[in-house]
Amino acid sequence: MINVIAIFLGIAGGLATGGSLQGLQQVQRLRWIWVVLVAVAVRLVTVLTPLRSIEGVQYVYAAVFVILVAWIVLNITRLSGLWIIAVGAALNLVVILANGGRMPVASSVAPVRPGIAVYTAMSSSTNLNWLGDWIGLPVISPSSPLWGAYSPGDLVLGAGILVTAFMLTRPQERPAETTGRIVS
Repeated sequence: MINVIAIFLGIAGGLATGGSLQGLQQVQRLRWIWVVLVAVAVRLVTVLTPLRSIEGVQYVYAAVFVILVAWIVLNITRLSGLWIIAVGAALNLVVILANGGRMPVASSVAPVRPGIAVYTAMSSSTNLNWLGDWIGLPVISPSSPLWGAYSPGDLVLGAGILVTAFMLTRPQERPAETTGRIVS
């Protein structure tokens, strides 16, 4: 949900500073955009459906991050801000891989619900806890869809989405015109 809000805030900020929705057409420059849509759908299925309780689904969850990072690297020069998204996704990927396909979550911020194979309770036996989900948003109530724990990677990813959405509203840069004559 935080990523969806980042998209809207980035576009709103771009429009408020003189940008245009016409710039959103730049998304067409991305190769294989369907990969992102499939990856997001698979990630949602592994977290929100009963499939989340199946042992082994955490490897699918980790594979989604591998695919997203690879896709971003493939397209990194095509849109401004994608490199920030790549850093955030890579931070999440590192901690997930270091914990057997599971994201460690600080129970003091958001208790891990039993039966969700892609998360594990943060403890001294989990790895890279500082990259896990330990950041809470104190102004958010538990009934809000934004309530929960976030990782540093989530925050960097959200910032990258916000910057990319903002930059999409900006006019495309055009190459400098040349006169065609040689100057000595």
